[in-house]
Amino acid sequence: MKEQSDPASASLPVRERILHAAMDTFMELGYAEASTLKIATRAQVSKRELYAFFGTKQAMLAACIADRAQRMHLPAPLPLPRHRDELAALLAKLGATVLREVSRPGVIAVFRLAIAEAQRAPEVAATLETARQSVRDAVAQLVEQARSDGLIARRAPRDLDVRFLALLWDDLMLSLLLRLRDAPSDAEINRRAKRAAEDFLQLYAQP
Repeated sequence: MKEQSDPASASLPVRERILHAAMDTFMELGYAEASTLKIATRAQVSKRELYAFFGTKQAMLAACIADRAQRMHLPAPLPLPRHRDELAALLAKLGATVLREVSRPGVIAVFRLAIAEAQRAPEVAATLETARQSVRDAVAQLVEQARSDGLIARRAPRDLDVRFLALLWDDLMLSLLLRLRDAPSDAEINRRAKRAAEDFLQLYAQP
């Protein structure tokens, strides 16, 4: 059966068109069944053009991961909190941004692909991990500055960024990966982020 091209992407530059077609094909068929011919046909390019931009199918997948992972980067720098209420508000704002960006269907699809290809293409997971680290770094920068300013107990554990993100996500990520639920609404995101900030400060704020 002849592969169908995607009319919506026809006006995109060639590289973007290939990435768009590759991601759609990976999501639809899985990495193993997504042939370069299917991707080229969907992108309305020749296989020669496809290989001119990406030498291998694995390189295409890595580029798709990197493209979606950019959505996980957070705005910086964050303002410095002067007291506990400001710290709570900043943590809640940061947490809401993390939840909103990472729980987007396109980003969750990338997580699924990285998990599926972790053994055959570990560099794909490594690309995604770089983006995840940028999120942890943003949280760590905020909480470590709060520790220096006396807003967080100096004897609190050093991995506060990981602990805050654990409070923020709870089991939401697993439910999204398993398709047990849809992405959270803005109201739920704000509620989760506010609760995580409050719980975090109750655990680690300076007495």
